[in-house]
Amino acid sequence: MEQPEEATDAPDGPRSADVPEAVLAPEAGRTPRRRGRTAALVGAALVLGLVAGTCTGYLVQADREPTPLPPLSQPVLTQSKGKAPEPLSTAQDRRLKTDGDLRKLLIKRPRSARPADWLLGEDGWMDLAEYAGYYEDSGEIFGHLAMDEFRRVAVTGWFDNDYDVEIRLVQFRQEETLAAPETVAAGQHWADEVEDTDSWRVPGTEGGRAYVHDRPMQEPGYEPMYSAEAHAWRGDVAMEIWVYSTKPVTKKMIMDLAERQMEQL
Repeated sequence: MEQPEEATDAPDGPRSADVPEAVLAPEAGRTPRRRGRTAALVGAALVLGLVAGTCTGYLVQADREPTPLPPLSQPVLTQSKGKAPEPLSTAQDRRLKTDGDLRKLLIKRPRSARPADWLLGEDGWMDLAEYAGYYEDSGEIFGHLAMDEFRRVAVTGWFDNDYDVEIRLVQFRQEETLAAPETVAAGQHWADEVEDTDSWRVPGTEGGRAYVHDRPMQEPGYEPMYSAEAHAWRGDVAMEIWVYSTKPVTKKMIMDLAERQMEQL
């Protein structure tokens, strides 16, 4: 059987070489005396004494009156008797605007313009599937928008003097991610990818930009089509403006639309 190792921190005991042989060997004809029994009895008595003392302490404590706790040092808060502050107005809290009817924040169609008949959705609203349908890979975009906490889209558009205009306000819940600025950043990225494009910062916005594409899109059987676009955001709403025409779109036109629409937000 394998012997247990000795404790390294135990004090060194006397070695057999340091003790006389008369002490180590029992006398002839006498039974060797057992060692350790007295120590065991003394140890047992000590244990019983500790147990008895502990029980007595619990009994004494149980008979005593409970000691009251000291008073709290914190001051007692009193309810204010002053007048409650007035709630923020719509001008001060933009969330009050965007939580209402988002369609009311779209800029008005010019009196001379005809309403667009190409818009997706119904009664100025677009759902997730309809908005994703604007993209080539609509199935993948649908999944991304759902993960980005898509909420709703308010849309308007018109046809005026050979110009097609479409404006979308894309709203997100933004409980887990800042999807509105991310959506704007993606739109600006693709706008910058188009060749022969000029862009300008939209005043009064944080990173909003307007773009004019100077090279027209050409397809067989169709007239050349010029375009411009603008992307900006405020709060949980991303703004998208698209303009198409057989004529070149001017900077003044796209910037005017973008500035007026952002003022509404």
